[in-house]
Amino acid sequence: MLIQIPDVINPQQLKSIQAVLKQANFVDGKISAGDVAQSVKKNEELIQDNSPQMQSLNNILMGSLINNETYKAAVMMKKIGAPFLARYRKGMGYGGHIDNPIMGQMPNMYRTDVSTTIFLNDPDEYEGGDLVIATQYGEHRAKLKAGSAIVYPSTSWHYVDEVTEGERLVCVTWAQSMIQDTNKREVLYELWQAREKMLKENPQAEETKGVDVTYIKLMQMWADT
Repeated sequence: MLIQIPDVINPQQLKSIQAVLKQANFVDGKISAGDVAQSVKKNEELIQDNSPQMQSLNNILMGSLINNETYKAAVMMKKIGAPFLARYRKGMGYGGHIDNPIMGQMPNMYRTDVSTTIFLNDPDEYEGGDLVIATQYGEHRAKLKAGSAIVYPSTSWHYVDEVTEGERLVCVTWAQSMIQDTNKREVLYELWQAREKMLKENPQAEETKGVDVTYIKLMQMWADT
């Protein structure tokens, strides 16, 4: 299940993030890559530290993401990892790979069920750099406007096309879901969409009550809290 979420980060927040990134120290992204990914990863990442600037970035990015209603419904997160901010300059890309199944450090390790990429600059600021995700229907290409996010299963094979001009800025993070099974998450998300629409348009209808109760029952049956 691929879900694009517009305007996760608002324009004012984007300006603040971009201003910090212009002055930030980036390092070789291979330091955070797994054994397989190291051979195909060519980008730069912001140094993870406890500086006020990094804490501010984390608060903006993760606060906006985890409070987004669509994200919450699609992911149903149990745990979420700290964000990685990545920069791709000319000649950089990320070859085909699947994200590590387990991330974090003891005692805060978590299973990666859902991956999220938030685009931090507009697509007209760089050439190439598409995020390409393999699906059962073929490859899906994403190059979204600044502030938008794409959410996809962490078991998806994906890659980033080489950037041929300009600079690509993104934030990536991973979540462990209360619903481990991808198909069940998709069912619940689609039911949530129908439920939200019905609650707004005709909240007292018997059909609305039925969908609402079904959604709640399935959450109780499937959720691992």
